[in-house]
Amino acid sequence: MADLIADWKKRKGGVGKKHKRFVRKLGAHKSKQLDKLADELHDQVFSKIDCLDCANCCTSIPPIVNKTDTARIAKHLHLTPLAFETRYLRIDEDQDTVMNQSPCPFLGEDHACAIYEVRPKACREYPHTNHREFSQNIHLHAQNANYCPAVFHILELMEKSVPV
Repeated sequence: MADLIADWKKRKGGVGKKHKRFVRKLGAHKSKQLDKLADELHDQVFSKIDCLDCANCCTSIPPIVNKTDTARIAKHLHLTPLAFETRYLRIDEDQDTVMNQSPCPFLGEDHACAIYEVRPKACREYPHTNHREFSQNIHLHAQNANYCPAVFHILELMEKSVPV
């Protein structure tokens, strides 16, 4: 796994349907076993990928921001929750409250997050591939492989390990 981000950029367009079929078939596997494997692969892949080298999630996917996130971030920025909502949030087509622009307004040129300590729950949990989250969010992984090189490589490795 030399340069996983470069490999993902080259290959991601050609495997979308393949990953969708694979993820659908994964639903039939036992959650605990799948989550254990996903945890291992997550650790393996993230030992070789530094999110600061990519930040594609922060430039492509506006995260969902819940009310708890809004209050916490607003306090950190010395804003009222309403002022934060007005300045930074919008309602998307799924009726979720999300950041109003991509790239994220808190993403620095060095790919560091200006509000990392108080970032939204969706950012903290992304890409949902560890801590028993894999099977709970199985429907997201094929789509997230288009945005996150780690998810792409976790699915590629999982395909070699899980008979479907």
